Amino acid sequence: MISTVSRVIRASAAYRIWAAIGAFFSGMWTGSGLLGAFLRAPRDTVSCVPGRAIGALRRVQVRVFHALRLDKALRGSMFSHPEWWCALALFASPIVPTMLAAALLAAALFSVFMTFGARAERKITPHPANKYILLYIFVYAASIFTSVTVSGSLQGGALMCFFTFAAIIVQSAVRTRRDVTLAVTALIGGGLLVAAYGVYQYVFGASAAYAWQDPDMFGGMVRIYSTLDNPNVLAEYLLLVIPFCGAGLIASKTMRGRLFCLASLGACALAMVLTFSRGGWLGLIFAAAVFLLMIDRRFVFLGIAGLAALYFLLPPAVLERFASIGNLEDGSTSYRVFIWMGTISALREYWFVGFGPGTAAFNRVYPKYAYNSIVAPHSHNLFLQIVCDSGITALVLMLLLLFSVLRRLAASLRRDGRASDRALRMYRIAGISAICGFAVQSMTDYSFYNYRVALMFWAVVGLSMALSGKFEDAA
Repeated sequence: MISTVSRVIRASAAYRIWAAIGAFFSGMWTGSGLLGAFLRAPRDTVSCVPGRAIGALRRVQVRVFHALRLDKALRGSMFSHPEWWCALALFASPIVPTMLAAALLAAALFSVFMTFGARAERKITPHPANKYILLYIFVYAASIFTSVTVSGSLQGGALMCFFTFAAIIVQSAVRTRRDVTLAVTALIGGGLLVAAYGVYQYVFGASAAYAWQDPDMFGGMVRIYSTLDNPNVLAEYLLLVIPFCGAGLIASKTMRGRLFCLASLGACALAMVLTFSRGGWLGLIFAAAVFLLMIDRRFVFLGIAGLAALYFLLPPAVLERFASIGNLEDGSTSYRVFIWMGTISALREYWFVGFGPGTAAFNRVYPKYAYNSIVAPHSHNLFLQIVCDSGITALVLMLLLLFSVLRRLAASLRRDGRASDRALRMYRIAGISAICGFAVQSMTDYSFYNYRVALMFWAVVGLSMALSGKFEDAA
């Protein structure tokens, strides 16, 4: 029956016109020189000088482990499976306190180190973005000591450096297709719990804070925040999870897997709506557009139709909230604009090295340049805040590493084509969508203000780096 309906639809004039238009724009897009340059696989860096140095250190490590019998002692140990620790960190980080999340990441790092020493056959597969990540960490760490308040920047700066290193830890731990499935399942499972608790807050009542919305325009609104203490922070986290829920739903081969991903996708999408985070909604729209276009560029028409349908399907409160984007009469919007103006004024003098990481450093400098005497703990823009923390060099490195990760993911999609493993293809698309959606939302808020969200972002970046490579169990 379904195949008959499909043949009828494909034979219709409307479908043929739609397919022809889609194919035309698709051909123009894929044939462009700019896209070809972006999709060209970057040169492998294994044979470079740092790569050879790392290889030499690895050989020394293997010999030491063998001499001390650590390779035999590790067999059967819980630290012989770094992928388990990474999966646990992906699952638990949005739920547990920050320092416990850091402990889980430290356990994953220790497990990676022990595994590389105990298994001589385990190959080092550096990603082209690694050099940018390490340089970013170096610059960020150096900015602690050039801070306007070294003591105020030390703890937060060190924690941010360690959480940034999560990208390399996860990329080093995820080596097989089974590891990918484990990591994605943990990510989706954690998202389901966080979203379900957020929906529970909405149904049974969550304490509202007027700092989260203009009480004159949206006084009766209840915004959920789940385990992350703030609706906007919850939206930032959900942006990292929702694309993988959609990818899992499409890629799953079992009914149980599809139901799990569908439940997670539904709960996370509903929670995203109930955050009433306009920046989160913009990020989700962009992530969904990237996701659909990378599956099939002809979905652009479906996306336009879907956006038009939302006007008639969404509740009036949601439409009113979304329509207030850019309305300076909304206290929340004007608050951000004035903060951005004050921050840019301050950066005219501090653009090279920044103020230093953390709220204490920001509040030493920003109040002198604040517009309308507005007090703020940060700049409400991730990219501005990176310059505030560590200067323009850190921002350039951040943009380069994100470009490198996205380029490698896109190149792997082109390299393997549609005939590749369906799950891997969908997870790669999810990685691109998640990073892009998070970046859009980050233009409206400092997304790393909550350290656990920063950890989750870098873990997703590391998972995306692993997805763009080849796996040990590949045919």
